[in-house]
Amino acid sequence: MSDAASSQSTPDQPPAGRPHDGGPVTLVILGASGDLTQRLLLPGIGTLLATQTDRRLTLIGVDREDMGQEWDDLVRERFAEQEVPQDTIDRVLSDTRFEQVDLVEGSQLADFVGGLDGSVVLYFALPPAITMQACEKLRGAELPGDLRLALEKPFGEGVESAEQFNAQLLQLVPENQVFRVDHFLGVATLLNFIGMRFSNRVLEKVWSAEDIALVEITYDEDLALEGRAGYYDTAGALRDMHQSHLLQVLAIVAMEPPARIDANQLRDLKAHVLGATRLWADDPATASRRARYTAGTLGDREVPDYTAEEGVDPSRGTETLAQVVVEVQTNRWTGVPFVLRSGKALGEKAKEVRITFRDVRHLPEGLQGQQGPDQLVVSLKPGPVELHLTMNATDPTRIEQKVLTTTVGDPELLPYGEVLAGILDGDPLLTVRGDTAVQSWRIIEEVLAAWEDGQVPLEEYAAGSAGPEGWDVGPEGPQPR
Repeated sequence: MSDAASSQSTPDQPPAGRPHDGGPVTLVILGASGDLTQRLLLPGIGTLLATQTDRRLTLIGVDREDMGQEWDDLVRERFAEQEVPQDTIDRVLSDTRFEQVDLVEGSQLADFVGGLDGSVVLYFALPPAITMQACEKLRGAELPGDLRLALEKPFGEGVESAEQFNAQLLQLVPENQVFRVDHFLGVATLLNFIGMRFSNRVLEKVWSAEDIALVEITYDEDLALEGRAGYYDTAGALRDMHQSHLLQVLAIVAMEPPARIDANQLRDLKAHVLGATRLWADDPATASRRARYTAGTLGDREVPDYTAEEGVDPSRGTETLAQVVVEVQTNRWTGVPFVLRSGKALGEKAKEVRITFRDVRHLPEGLQGQQGPDQLVVSLKPGPVELHLTMNATDPTRIEQKVLTTTVGDPELLPYGEVLAGILDGDPLLTVRGDTAVQSWRIIEEVLAAWEDGQVPLEEYAAGSAGPEGWDVGPEGPQPR
């Protein structure tokens, strides 16, 4: 596994970071005053410019309300936090500007975009409904020839709307100029997962149902709502995490070996996995669980009941913890449960892929102790990779579990920096293709329909706990209620 942080530049070497074409690009952030821009986009751009100081980038902020000098101050502050060299900050600030544009009013957006030239990236840092309205305003307008559209999740609200959104986007630019952003695909650890699997003969030989009993992809957070009710209470854990992030991780874990690492091959292979993915036993009531946190304690902090959080509408029945079990129905994976789980306000955070291997067929007589299970645990944040193996204890006739651990170093770029690098270079490797967005909705829509029909009860768990009891899944999969 590579350690991205070990790479350094010398005066005789090109700047650190991934190679890039060096061509000038205009990055337009639509929704420049929003939380996404301030908290994720600008720091991501900052890490990119800190490691690739020769990038030629013109940055334009756009929003309905005029930010004036506040825009320049915000860019300077966020870049300085990422230790961007001062001369690079000065160069970007000399070209940056803010444009006051109402994105859904008349021809304002079309007129603005029509006045741009060269390579242009429109980054829609906006709610999906506003993004769709803004894209409609661009239809039929004079657009730059090299225009790329970068879009935040969710991509539509279901299969039908995702298909309609795809068709709408293709009226503006070809698919290879559409970049659907999932920042999980920019996590260096996830890319290292590909390297670890496909460059390692030991792992590649056992990467199938023949030797793997269970795959768990978990993103449990020890944070509560944290003031995000405006978005979260209308989405919930299933739409927020499973439909995009966790299914994208599943596709990488389960995909067939690529001949080369490029956008077309990886996205074709991910589409193959998601097209073969079905709910366990084809029964959403068996395959899914949902729950919502009640009052409790997280560390030294008292957390109120979710329904008492500011901005929450209790009548929506929004879940804060969701678990879905699926099966990838291919020759490699049929029979293996893939457990996707994510939730908030849990006592312990777990952001990982856990691979549980099958026990050996025969254990020699005379060996005593705990045989397994042997497991590979890969963190979804830069951090440890653990291999849990059964081996001898001090007494040679006894066996026990030992853990071999290594650490993936911190990457040079924040996840949004990785994703933005690809967008600015016109490389869609780390983004989501339209067909896989639709496939992900197909899987999740079945669960949502069962929940709305009352087939799956909304359970409860105290904030700071491990979640409801009885959710454990073994190699046989979840059992029907």
